[in-house]
Amino acid sequence: MAHPPLLCDAERSILVLTDIQPRLAEAMPEHERQRMIDHSNMLLEAAGTLDVPVLITEQYPEGLGHTTPEISKHLPAGVTPLPKTGFACNCAEGFDRMLDASDRTQIILTGQETHVCVLQTAFALLSRGLEVFVVEDAVCSRNPEHKIYALERMRQAGVVVLCAESVLFEWLRDARHPHFKPLARLIR
Repeated sequence: MAHPPLLCDAERSILVLTDIQPRLAEAMPEHERQRMIDHSNMLLEAAGTLDVPVLITEQYPEGLGHTTPEISKHLPAGVTPLPKTGFACNCAEGFDRMLDASDRTQIILTGQETHVCVLQTAFALLSRGLEVFVVEDAVCSRNPEHKIYALERMRQAGVVVLCAESVLFEWLRDARHPHFKPLARLIR
């Protein structure tokens, strides 16, 4: 197995939002849900500015609803949620094809639930030899303990667990980056 990467690289990253849908989000602890949404939106804005591709999935949208408006209004033009019934994102038709077409090797994961869809996605992506980063303050589970155990399990398997602010500053790398000032404002 390859050594885990040290830093996220905007030119090698793709942002994947996993199943941030109303019926699922309503079941999350309120603070965790809002934190996940806020940090996912921060990363969406940064991804749009830095030309980081975005993929988004919806778990059984007929039953759980479509992507929450708090997220969908921030999606870049042309990004359409991919429906799925399997828990891993690569179960969504077209997901692997889009991932391959992006030619990106670092996957930045956000969404819900950490111990189900996020975890199974992370392991599926690891098995493809990709570098997987899970944004701990942009994922959640109904039971906070399940999130803790899932993050530990992913970490043991070689997934890098980090916070949204780390992703942002790793994508920028330098205060002289032309987008530093507007993007740094996202964390205030």
